[in-house]
Amino acid sequence: MSFELSPEHNEFRASVRDFAQAEIAPYAAEWDRKHHFPVDVVHKMGELGLFGLTAPEEYGGADGDFTSLCVAIEEISRVDQSMGITLEAAVGLGINPILTYGTDAQKQAWLPDLVAGKRLAGFGLTEPESGSDAGATKTRAVLEGDEWVVNGSKQFITNSGSSITSVVTVTARTGERADGKPEISTIIVPSGTPGFVAEAPYDKLGWHASDTHPLSFTDCRVPSANLLGERGKGFGQFLATLDDGRVAISAVALGCIKACLEMSVQYAGERKTFGVPIGAKQGVAFQIADLQVMAHAAEMLTYKAAALKDKGAPIKEFKQAAAVAKLYSTEAAVTATRIATQVFGGYGFMEEYPVTRFYRDAKILEIGEGTSEVQRMLIARGLGLPVE
Repeated sequence: MSFELSPEHNEFRASVRDFAQAEIAPYAAEWDRKHHFPVDVVHKMGELGLFGLTAPEEYGGADGDFTSLCVAIEEISRVDQSMGITLEAAVGLGINPILTYGTDAQKQAWLPDLVAGKRLAGFGLTEPESGSDAGATKTRAVLEGDEWVVNGSKQFITNSGSSITSVVTVTARTGERADGKPEISTIIVPSGTPGFVAEAPYDKLGWHASDTHPLSFTDCRVPSANLLGERGKGFGQFLATLDDGRVAISAVALGCIKACLEMSVQYAGERKTFGVPIGAKQGVAFQIADLQVMAHAAEMLTYKAAALKDKGAPIKEFKQAAAVAKLYSTEAAVTATRIATQVFGGYGFMEEYPVTRFYRDAKILEIGEGTSEVQRMLIARGLGLPVE
């Protein structure tokens, strides 16, 4: 099975790279410093068609493949992870659940603006006491007449409280199954619904230009028609959603690794000590060589998983590939930023150099959309091991 990108993919990559260099790279440091979410750039990404890459033409999309989305995420993340994760979450966590499980009416109501990049959607899964243990959801939705009444809270939700956020899909307990376990369903909650509050944004270690909020729901009422997919199928829906998201996060990490490689090669060729470029020193050169290995390996794993998605591979095979790609690429990205910072020496500790921002941004890659520990558990289960 070949994972080489087609000429069309490479041509698309070039166009996204040009956009990222012109519209994002010159301003990323300022956005990071000011914790600014650049709505105007999100709109420009929409005009370029990035949010609609995998959506059908009837909703304004390109009806393209998953690989194209990963290419776009990689290239945006190569200059700024905040904008990379904005795209990843907008499509993978915002658009995809509605596109995959929504009714025709729900799709017509929400997708056109989301696909165009005029609006954003969030995915409310994580809670204060249920991160990796997502089945321990405490948020509840009770059906009263023709309305769902939602009470609870969510945390660390991307694209959930911006000025252009139109809707958040929320997992909630809607009853109890026959085996005594909670029945979990997904409810669509529009922004501005009474009782739904996007609390103040987090003061984060990294991803300063990404929109991230805790959410609270207090007697929040939405129509019964806002149930997304089948009642009681919410758990399976978000697991499938996260499988795709893990590959997309791997693409974010890949962009990070490639950026570290490029910055390190350039700096090591220019910076001189004892009369020669530091890249002439084996101690530095070997570390940069390791970055090249990481970039190649992460690229192969990411696009192998994307290719499996595009060809409709068996779920078990795709889940395993997604977990492997996410685990390796994200851990490699954290290592890559550490190496790049070391190559830059004292300058790597100064905010005037992008490597510092990449160092801060990378850590969350090992945590979001399934921690490294969860990925190892999934991989072990895929191997048939009796992991709890």
